[in-house]
Amino acid sequence: MNSGNGSFVNADARASWSPESLEAVLDSGRYDPDLWLYRQKTVGLLKKYSRMSVEVGRLPSLLGREIFRTKVARHRVGTFEDAVIFVHDVERSLEQLDDFEQTLIATIVMQNHTHDEASVLLRCWRRTVGRRFAEALDKLSNLFLEGGHLKRLPKTEPRAEKTCQEGEKREFFASDSQKGK
Repeated sequence: MNSGNGSFVNADARASWSPESLEAVLDSGRYDPDLWLYRQKTVGLLKKYSRMSVEVGRLPSLLGREIFRTKVARHRVGTFEDAVIFVHDVERSLEQLDDFEQTLIATIVMQNHTHDEASVLLRCWRRTVGRRFAEALDKLSNLFLEGGHLKRLPKTEPRAEKTCQEGEKREFFASDSQKGK
């Protein structure tokens, strides 16, 4: 992949596999296909975490001491203790992601970079950023559901459709026809 300055990036520099991410690919176990429904809520919780961690006097753990772009609002949640507990819970969830997924979350959600910008910053393919970011959000969504930060959507049963185009279902036998006699 061309890094923009005329040189090509080594494939090993692009690969950000950890044993955890390789294990997740090889043995994905049971996967809830409906986790994508929670991605926007998960991003909202991550932005809230970013804002609240600054309010309680800490930078988000994913950012370390980096300068980042964000919109800081004067929105407070409940008490100071509630904010500290929320920040702590989200940090514990983020620690369960591998390093590349944490970097993606920090770059895209907390630093407000686009997927294209993130692919340049992280020196990987745009497709990798899109795929791995969605996977990271799904993992976080699942952790937030288990931790009670997200409410599970109610299960719905598909409705049986009634069609008005078909007539009554009735079997016709060849012996019933007039020509059969």
